[in-house]
Amino acid sequence: MVTDVDVKPRRWLNSQAALVAQVWLLSRAAMAVLWISLSISLDEAPISLLTRWDVLHYMGIGESGYLAANSEAFFPGLPLLLRAGSLIGLPMEISGVVFSLLGSALATAALYRLFGAPAACLWALAPTAIFTVIGYTEGLFCAAAFWSWQRAKSQVWWQAAVLAGLACSLRVSGLFLVCALAVMALGQGRGWWKKLAWLLIPVAVLAAFQIYLHALTGSWMAWLESQQAGWTRSFTTPWQSLLHTLNACQTSAWEGRLEVPWVFRAEIVSMAAGLVASIWQLWRRHWPEAVFVGSQVLVFACSWWFMSVNRALLLWFPVWAMLGLVVKRANRPRVSRWWRLAVGFGFVLEAAVMLIWAWLFMTGRWAS
Repeated sequence: MVTDVDVKPRRWLNSQAALVAQVWLLSRAAMAVLWISLSISLDEAPISLLTRWDVLHYMGIGESGYLAANSEAFFPGLPLLLRAGSLIGLPMEISGVVFSLLGSALATAALYRLFGAPAACLWALAPTAIFTVIGYTEGLFCAAAFWSWQRAKSQVWWQAAVLAGLACSLRVSGLFLVCALAVMALGQGRGWWKKLAWLLIPVAVLAAFQIYLHALTGSWMAWLESQQAGWTRSFTTPWQSLLHTLNACQTSAWEGRLEVPWVFRAEIVSMAAGLVASIWQLWRRHWPEAVFVGSQVLVFACSWWFMSVNRALLLWFPVWAMLGLVVKRANRPRVSRWWRLAVGFGFVLEAAVMLIWAWLFMTGRWAS
């Protein structure tokens, strides 16, 4: 017999899941409306607005392999998917959108499963969400990485390892995921060595790409050399990196491009968010989460400047978990009405920034 006690939690869960689905759909619909509007106002083919910046690199690799200068900086997972789509008659521009949309939907579902509706909704409305609906790797990586994390926490390690392997085929961030999963395996105690053995799957994916690049270029550092040559990602000290970024925040450094300094200022904010999340996870003794975010923050801090941290924020699920807790606390009975209004305003502001960032990308002004 089903009682009210049984039904109410299920209804609550269903309503929360429906809310997450609605936020995901509405956010993507809002970007689609912007896309069509810009196509009309700029008198450009709609598809051209979606094929800018790194999308062109992934399509080039999918079509011709690693022939273009600095193409070794990109992992092969997405180009292989784009090529597979082209073999069945689907243009690569469209394949990239389809795969990214699917990935972002799965990533949102994983966040809901892991941390609840607020974290999932916040991620769906992330300022750089445009990179989860076009031919970039963020949507697919987040889907694979977030579900890998969920499976590892549920101690289904063979599934976690396979998903981590998929993540490692997409971008170098998979390396940090594997390190964090290894820490989780050690922390789960009994049978840790079997769990670590499963992680040989994603390690093999990373090694295979490294061996391939060596065979192609003759250098074991081909990926890093391409990053340095194409995107100024040479190593430096954290204080020098911050200084270089602060210099890039000056409007005088970008004559006629007033939007670029604002993007670099956002890079500093994203770094701060990652640092705060890392410290928060350390304080809570969540060692795997701290390793996943903290190691990436450290690497970005040692780059020549803070570059692409805004996009990396999409991958840092502990940040969204932390923000999700803030939203949950706003729903407590004794919380001030003003605090709830502030949280509501935060969601509106986040959605507005999401659309601004989509506008920046589609008009070819900047991608970070």
